[in-house]
Amino acid sequence: MRDAIKPNLMQTLEGNPVFVHAGPFANIAHGNSSILADKIALKLVGPEGFVVTEAGFGADIGMEKFFNIKCRYSGLRPHVVVLVATVRALKMHGGGPTVTAGMPLPKEYVEENLELVEKGFSNLRKQIENAKHFGVPVVVAVNAFKTDTETELNLICKLAKEAGAFDAVTCTHWADGGAGATELGKAVQKATEVPSNFSFLYDLELPIADKIRIIAQKIYGADDIELLSEAQHKVELYTKQGFGNLPICMAKTHLSLSHDAEKKGVPTGFVLPIRDIRASVGAGFLYPLVGTMPTIPGLPTRPCFYDIDLNPVTGEVIGLF
Repeated sequence: MRDAIKPNLMQTLEGNPVFVHAGPFANIAHGNSSILADKIALKLVGPEGFVVTEAGFGADIGMEKFFNIKCRYSGLRPHVVVLVATVRALKMHGGGPTVTAGMPLPKEYVEENLELVEKGFSNLRKQIENAKHFGVPVVVAVNAFKTDTETELNLICKLAKEAGAFDAVTCTHWADGGAGATELGKAVQKATEVPSNFSFLYDLELPIADKIRIIAQKIYGADDIELLSEAQHKVELYTKQGFGNLPICMAKTHLSLSHDAEKKGVPTGFVLPIRDIRASVGAGFLYPLVGTMPTIPGLPTRPCFYDIDLNPVTGEVIGLF
């Protein structure tokens, strides 16, 4: 573990350098790549180069934490947000049927359905709005797959531009490598030339509850927050201990803008329940637990690692598959 502090330099299949050095990635952390890796990359590419860094999943989670936590501690200011979307995800947010792991996709996800796409775009529209809260231009990257139709892809790009995105482009890099993201690269380069007006969502000196409320209302669209008894106790405790000026790292489901994973699209008229608030003082943030969000990975009664071993003769891993 002593070498874990060192960013791991790898490369893509096309030879582009990649630093693999993650910050904490879980439902109680920010889920961003490390500041150390970003700074090394920026130094290596020089003033004319571009560094692409990950900001976790869900613009309402990873992106918000990237700006309000990572940008505060790093002092770095991004020039552009690349917001990734897919036709299937928007169809789900538009009211598409439930997807069950191991089962074939319902026909709504593999056949053209403009109605579902347009309804589900409400979620992407909100995420574009969320990015613009921070004063940074947005480029929407629509990952196009073989079951998507040109009409569906064009509709998303059109709606994204109307919603305020600087640009929106279709990408096929999953199949075509770098060539499939050429237009995305050009759009990002143009977006970096547009003046940005970066700002944080909240002031660190605000009371803990106010910072949570700002995130809930501006990013999630909640009417208000409800601090349950344990959360209220922690607000008082951390404020008394001098931790009240730490940034907030919300532990919330990624499946919905709200605390309820079943509420797709852009839920409205809800109050966000804060069950508890805990402190990661070393990492430098407070993390409220939203609703029933667990804080440890879910494991079966007998986790698979019990059955994984090494063959003492050949050294071959057994029980992994």
